[in-house]
Amino acid sequence: MLPFLLLASRAEDAAADDEYAAYLKYGGLEPHQLHRVRMEAAHLPELDLAGYSGVIVGGSPFTSSDPDTQKSAVQHRVESELAQLLDELVARDFPFLGACYGVGTLGRHQGAVIDRTYGEPLGGVEIKLTEAGLADPLLAGMPGTFTAFTGHKEACTTLPPHAVLLASSATCPVHMFRIRTNLYATQFHPELDVDGLVTRIDIYRNAGYFPPDSAGELMANARRFTVTEPMGVLRNFVARYATGA
Repeated sequence: MLPFLLLASRAEDAAADDEYAAYLKYGGLEPHQLHRVRMEAAHLPELDLAGYSGVIVGGSPFTSSDPDTQKSAVQHRVESELAQLLDELVARDFPFLGACYGVGTLGRHQGAVIDRTYGEPLGGVEIKLTEAGLADPLLAGMPGTFTAFTGHKEACTTLPPHAVLLASSATCPVHMFRIRTNLYATQFHPELDVDGLVTRIDIYRNAGYFPPDSAGELMANARRFTVTEPMGVLRNFVARYATGA
């Protein structure tokens, strides 16, 4: 099959590599089937979408709704390059899955209101599918409610009228949506299991996301959850869009 493209922007090698491994594992992919580009490290190369089955955007340290004056030169570049790519992806209705940072990127591109109204702390939340979500092929075989890991400063407050809401939580009204037929974004992390979240807490304990002395408590809290269902989004995305020889 043609490979999928993972666009990553985590600067820490350990976090970037763990994320890549999670997408391989839960997407059922081999390394040659998932081409990774680390956008924080260099300019996005010229892409021929005819060589890919679909595009995935992973999580990011960037907050898209921050004032422009507070964004680094790297963030400005990454956002600009993603916006240009999304111009083509949306026009072609090309298979796209944005996880967490995907809400900020695809949402802003399509005119959604993205702000800090519905941020959620790091941990497990109960996700509930809408009627449209229950009928969507990317959520096929998944229960109407399931636990997923999340942790985000910003979220979608208002979707554009042409978007389809697929999932919500009690504290964040937009956890997954679809644009056109093949472009998706999730606020929860479909690649993140308990071990993955514990690893990220350890890596980011001094990055300013949470008080360093709370890392142990956050890890213990993560281990209280059983998170196995969100990965179905990745399996369904790969199964639905894998194309070519």
